[in-house]
Amino acid sequence: MKYLNLDSQFQPFEKSIAFTAFVFNGGEPHIKIETDLTDVDEITITTRVKSFNDMGLLLIAVDALRRMHVKTINLFLPYFPAARQDRVMVTGESLTVKVYANLINELQLNSVMVFDPHSEVTAALLENVEVVTNNSFVKYATKDLEDFYLVAPDGGALKKIYKTAQYLGGVTVVECGKTRDVSTGKLSGVKVYHEDLKGKTCVVTDDICDGGGTFLGLATELKKHNAGKLLLVVSHGIFSKGSDELAKVYDDIISTDSFSTLDDTTIKQLTLKNILR
Repeated sequence: MKYLNLDSQFQPFEKSIAFTAFVFNGGEPHIKIETDLTDVDEITITTRVKSFNDMGLLLIAVDALRRMHVKTINLFLPYFPAARQDRVMVTGESLTVKVYANLINELQLNSVMVFDPHSEVTAALLENVEVVTNNSFVKYATKDLEDFYLVAPDGGALKKIYKTAQYLGGVTVVECGKTRDVSTGKLSGVKVYHEDLKGKTCVVTDDICDGGGTFLGLATELKKHNAGKLLLVVSHGIFSKGSDELAKVYDDIISTDSFSTLDDTTIKQLTLKNILR
């Protein structure tokens, strides 16, 4: 099998098929596959989709491969776009995750591999999907810890985190909750449902860290409940507000290169290339 890595900074598989890509002055993405694919029957495309232009490049890449008579095309999306927009909260919103899923389904791909999607909605909407859990990532991130609690930041993460805890050999899970105004997105409160954490290391794990507000509030509450060392382990690190404030309350911040390649010394970024192996 050969691989077409559309993002030059994200190379999870072996050497990519050669291509050139650019955006026309009118805003349209363009691609030209330069490798001879005469005897190639199967190709896996990898890319990080952070904009509709990224999605556009993916769409035209599939079209180009089909025109070169490649029969079997797979896709690896480390971060599924709009996975958090998996429900309509107020009138007038779009179910955006379904829009992206429909575009990918129209490509009629052989398989679509996604790393740690936000919820089960993404997998339900995609055809021929293979979900890669965050279990191996969390195990690697905590490999040097002898005794710790795994912290679920909210109710939506509970099912996934209990499975991770089982994968890690039966780690104790600390359940938490948060209150958010669905019309504004503002967080108004975080609660830890555990009386005394007894100074133990607490590993807060989730799929996405965007602005970091949830994790800042959670760190404050965990300390009120006698938490010891705090670690933040997130699959997809967006860090739209940087990591300075988070680094003040978390002893370690660990993420992957699923969303972007970070230039931030306060964050330990693990490569999916190594995790997938």
